[in-house]
Amino acid sequence: MTNRITKLFNIQYPIVQAGMIWNSGWRLASAASNSGILGLLGAGSMYPEVLREHIQKCKKATDKPFGVNVPMLYPNIEEIMDIIVEEGVKIVFTSAGNPKTWTSWLQERGITVVHVVSSVKFALKAQDAGVDAIVAEGFEAGGHNGRDETTTLTLIPMVKEQLQIPLIAAGGIATGKAMLAAMVLGADGVQIGTRFVASEESSAHAAFKNVVVDAKEGDTQLTLKELAPVRLVKNKFYNDVQELYKKGPTVEELKTLLGRARAKKGMFEGDLIEGELEIGQISGLIHDIKPVAEIVSDIVEEYREAKENIKNEMF
Repeated sequence: MTNRITKLFNIQYPIVQAGMIWNSGWRLASAASNSGILGLLGAGSMYPEVLREHIQKCKKATDKPFGVNVPMLYPNIEEIMDIIVEEGVKIVFTSAGNPKTWTSWLQERGITVVHVVSSVKFALKAQDAGVDAIVAEGFEAGGHNGRDETTTLTLIPMVKEQLQIPLIAAGGIATGKAMLAAMVLGADGVQIGTRFVASEESSAHAAFKNVVVDAKEGDTQLTLKELAPVRLVKNKFYNDVQELYKKGPTVEELKTLLGRARAKKGMFEGDLIEGELEIGQISGLIHDIKPVAEIVSDIVEEYREAKENIKNEMF
């Protein structure tokens, strides 16, 4: 399975394990890379020295390529970027910020740069900034999201129509059939998050993993648009947000309710009541917790079977 994405990252399959906060530590990233896909560390939930530790452990656990996802709104962004260079990481996915800020600086140091977007407009801006590839993420995705609520099925062909550089599809993808659909729509590869949260190697709390497995259609919702749109599991915290909305809250009142470290409390510490539980809509299709290697094998096998079946049935 060789294409622009496998060549860009020097991986076996055009699949990226998303760098998700509180879920994507070195165990997940190294297991993903060892399975023939690109593993990513989620720097958004790591202090600089914690990130350094995870990079070093990941290097010991795999001799395959891996990268780091860096939200550019990170308060210690300069220190984070310096650590990435010092530790010899060769792939960086940037998000939540202007790609012009760091792309050239990273590329001058031999690093491949991919930027995550949620619209055609921002995809073109990232391309103009010189990034090596784009992740276009539909609003089905978990965690922080686009304001326009454009679905993956719509977003990918619209971005593909105007993009020259490699395109990675994200949002609502957890199976080989979904991967094939994304590729048919024009993607060169896929980024998968939610499915890897429900893996044995994910750093998520076991209680949160079980929430993902138990989720049904309609159990997640995009909210908090005034701060930054985020898709959450409906729990007490989510209900508190909705009750506050009935009063027409100010941004400051929403920030006060959100408080600090609520995502850590939910996903990493397992507080299913007061925690912020970020996950994608596709959680309704995930029914078990498996080793990463088995997840990757299932996706690749289903992709190949679906591709062959479509060829036989249609032609």
